Amino acid sequence: MMQYKVEALAFYPKVSGDKEHVVKSSKVDIQQLLDDYARRGWRLVSTNATDSGSAVYISLYFEADASAA
Repeated sequence: MMQYKVEALAFYPKVSGDKEHVVKSSKVDIQQLLDDYARRGWRLVSTNATDSGSAVYISLYFEADASAA
């Protein structure tokens, strides 16, 4: 039997001359989360991202065998 989890992340922009700073700063956080789930036997199966203007919201969808959870 498979189990599923959703991780919702929010990243807020700062005043910066670099318009890509949200992408650059979020990469480290997202990679750490992916590594942590992978170590525990979870697999990333889907993603979704939304930009509301004041923040970027990212959803990561994971699945694993019930024995991994």
